[in-house]
Amino acid sequence: MLTLDVFCRCPRQSARMPAFPPVGRRALRQGRVSIPGQMYLLTTVTRHREPIFADTDRARVTSQVIHAASTWADSRLLAWVLMPDHWHGPLQLGDESLGRVMNRFKACASRALHESGGPDGSPWERSFHDHALRVEEDIRTVARYIIANPVRAGLVDSVFVYPYWDAVWLDRDASLTL
Repeated sequence: MLTLDVFCRCPRQSARMPAFPPVGRRALRQGRVSIPGQMYLLTTVTRHREPIFADTDRARVTSQVIHAASTWADSRLLAWVLMPDHWHGPLQLGDESLGRVMNRFKACASRALHESGGPDGSPWERSFHDHALRVEEDIRTVARYIIANPVRAGLVDSVFVYPYWDAVWLDRDASLTL
């Protein structure tokens, strides 16, 4: 039977252990790469996960910001869903970095909410999550998944009755073509 003393004298165990990587938001940004033309699935949450978009007026104001082409500049938002406490959207990145695009979105939404009588300050957490889609991942499958969030969350029985989502594949004169 080995004792602790034996392990401590072992050359492999006595070697200095590597330092743990840094933690926090800054560590999450390390290694984040913005690739123009790349498809990303983006997610951002409200501060303290407060369900501020359960309020119809706030959800409508924020939806207008999401629909505005100027919010995304030369990036292309392919679909989105605004939930009571978070937002999802697959985006094809233009020439700007992911951070810049998301900061503009959050700032525009915060400003519009404030101008419509909402509280001062940003309703969003400072960070966001991104996932670069691989070539084999079908963007329409990703879009269907995020758009079905309100159904999975039990907010509605059908995505068609949830008003805070959109997708570029919708034919406005016909039924859903996702």
